[in-house]
Amino acid sequence: MPRKHRVVDEKRVLRRLERFGKNIVDQIMKDQPPRIVVPIRTLANTVWSRKERILKLGSRKAIREFFDIGESKRFMQTVLMLSIIIRARREGDYPTIRDLYYTGKHTITYVDEYGRRRTEETWDTQRESNAVIQDIEVATGLLREHMGIMHDTKGKIAGNMIIRSKGSDIDLSRMGSGAYAIPPNVDNLEIRRVDADWVLVVEKDAIFHRLNEEEFWRKNNCILMTGKGQPDRSTRRMVRRLWEEYSLPVYILTDSDSYGFYIYSVYRSGSISLSYESERLATPEARFLGLTPSDITEYKIPKNFIIKATDRDIKRAKELLAYPWFKESKAWIKELNIFLKKKEKVEIEALSGHGFKFLSRVYIPEKIKKKKWIE
Repeated sequence: MPRKHRVVDEKRVLRRLERFGKNIVDQIMKDQPPRIVVPIRTLANTVWSRKERILKLGSRKAIREFFDIGESKRFMQTVLMLSIIIRARREGDYPTIRDLYYTGKHTITYVDEYGRRRTEETWDTQRESNAVIQDIEVATGLLREHMGIMHDTKGKIAGNMIIRSKGSDIDLSRMGSGAYAIPPNVDNLEIRRVDADWVLVVEKDAIFHRLNEEEFWRKNNCILMTGKGQPDRSTRRMVRRLWEEYSLPVYILTDSDSYGFYIYSVYRSGSISLSYESERLATPEARFLGLTPSDITEYKIPKNFIIKATDRDIKRAKELLAYPWFKESKAWIKELNIFLKKKEKVEIEALSGHGFKFLSRVYIPEKIKKKKWIE
């Protein structure tokens, strides 16, 4: 039986946001210096949980006080952004992160201690306002998707699966040559039925479409997905839900290069920048099915498909070797050392050297049947 999923309760989300704001008001009413406590989102405060096999946010917190000259601007930015988000939730609006940037951006004019007229922007760039949104996420424990904030999505999905969105059932096996575009808030989807044995997540959009055109998912009874390169939050959340709620094995197919390996680690262990959401976005039992450096020899990849690794590729591979979630795997240490020694990389398309159907009819089925994946 699938694990039950609770659709996001928008009233509950609004109450939590209002409670966060009310706490600031209560401090003022009690003649206390208003302050906000926010978990620090830095590499130094990101820890690897060996037990859960995911990246998590550490215990360090930042205290932003209104009367601290070094923190007062960030404090006011947070209160401003919070008020905009709460207003949107009360009015049933779904702003984009760009909407929030423009809505909150304005110029404040003031006179300094020397009597000079000066101006200050609430925030200068969207990166600055995005960081404030993330602060609100970690402080409230809410995903921005739960707060009704829209963002660009890239993910696609196809297979024997029925979902319900806004009261309508959508059969993902009846999308023709297309696929269902994964929406920003995956938690608002009700997964009605899944008739599949496993999930295949493909790095590349073009490979996804090729496999979808072949109806690979139908012939192999799987769910086919792509995040189009570095996956967005919505794609990662959908992968997590299929694994968590339906106990489906998840396989990640990427190129044989350090960036493909990292994409796999983002699906499996989470990312440093979003470590505070790994428990909802990471899939710790995801398996790497992609091309490995040893596959170049084992599958006799033609030389014209082999690419020389760049200095950037080599540097990234060395960084991966230092990550504990790679260091703890003998298989990954072996493959990364082969990559660093031979300085060769190949793309998924290299398997076309054995015929265009080799990927779908030989490589993927063989690797799964013989359990030749890496965890």
